[in-house]
Amino acid sequence: MASSNSNKKVTVHSYQWQGINRKGDRVNGEYKGTSEKDVKESLKRQGVNPTKIKKRPEPILKLGAAYKILPVDIAMVSRQLATMLTAGVPLVQSMGIVAEGHEKPKVRELLNQINSDIQSGVPVADALKQHPKYFDDLYCDLVAVGEQSGSLDQVFDRIATYKEKTEALKSKIKKALLYPISVIVVAFFVTLLLLIFVVPQFESIFAGFGAELPAFTVFVLEISEVVQKYWYFIIGGLFLAGYLFKQAHFKSEVVRNNTDIFILKIPIIGPIIRKSCIARFSRTLATTFTAGVPLLEGLESAAGSSGNFIYKKAILEARKDVESGLMLNIAIRASNIFPNMLVQMIMIGEEAGTIDDMLNKVANIYEMEVDDAVEGLTTLVEPLIMVVIGGLVGSLIVAMYLPIFEMGNIV
Repeated sequence: MASSNSNKKVTVHSYQWQGINRKGDRVNGEYKGTSEKDVKESLKRQGVNPTKIKKRPEPILKLGAAYKILPVDIAMVSRQLATMLTAGVPLVQSMGIVAEGHEKPKVRELLNQINSDIQSGVPVADALKQHPKYFDDLYCDLVAVGEQSGSLDQVFDRIATYKEKTEALKSKIKKALLYPISVIVVAFFVTLLLLIFVVPQFESIFAGFGAELPAFTVFVLEISEVVQKYWYFIIGGLFLAGYLFKQAHFKSEVVRNNTDIFILKIPIIGPIIRKSCIARFSRTLATTFTAGVPLLEGLESAAGSSGNFIYKKAILEARKDVESGLMLNIAIRASNIFPNMLVQMIMIGEEAGTIDDMLNKVANIYEMEVDDAVEGLTTLVEPLIMVVIGGLVGSLIVAMYLPIFEMGNIV
């Protein structure tokens, strides 16, 4: 019986309290404990007479968020581990504290499982490799280097910085892609609603005119009739096409590669994607260099994290050239898709032995350029939405009022 009680899982909650200290002053705060009684006894030992203790409500997460571990969560965990390790807290204890304090049950479960493996003697990198969905090869390789060199605190700090900047860059790219898509979607549904509900009202009016309608009006009325009859097929077909494309993109490497090539050719969006690829390549390679990962392995990791087929292919080709004995800046220059500034910075870094510093500077520059480009796109798209929707609505209004104007001229 004693052993079963000792193995029973203890849940720690946060409690908000109010009380009076030894000086008679009213004080309040927050305290973690297993129950109100536990918190009350702890406060009394500290010289506080609690007058009110209330369990703090659990944070409300977005639908599905509590059941899914996001890259942002891994970045936050990495930063917390880096902070605790730098402060001298042992890894096992640090991971236990981070797990206990995280708001997502899935993250707590993941960290506790990793911590259990570490306590049983499994190396940290090997424990992380058992969860490739959350910890990629680059993450595990960096941790392995930190274990071997005894500098896990520095490695986790670099990983946290890398993850934070990478996720911030991804967020900006998603924002850049979201605006053009939103223009298309809004314009489509506004046009659909007008064709289904507004245009038919005018058609009943035109039926009593007894005169030939303008060609533009007839064209719009014919489109309206088709949309009224088959609108569910149109919407269903679009959703089906989106679903099929998503499945093909997930399963087919050819579809993914062709999509990457097409995206780079889109005006305005293409240059933003190119800059983000350069920033991610530079940031990844700089991180691996700083951690002591060999150049060839670093290039392989940078290729995987570049985020685009064209750049991945170019980086892997550069890796082959470096493996055959070429300098990195010459190998990168041969690809003809990287900017001259990056090549020059790498060349300076190779000569001075500061490639990681040079690459970090390049990454900072291109991340700032992506940020500025996204802000500019946001400013551009807002009036563009008004112009597109206004143009569509205006065209339909003109088509509907043309017969009325012509009747007025005849009279």
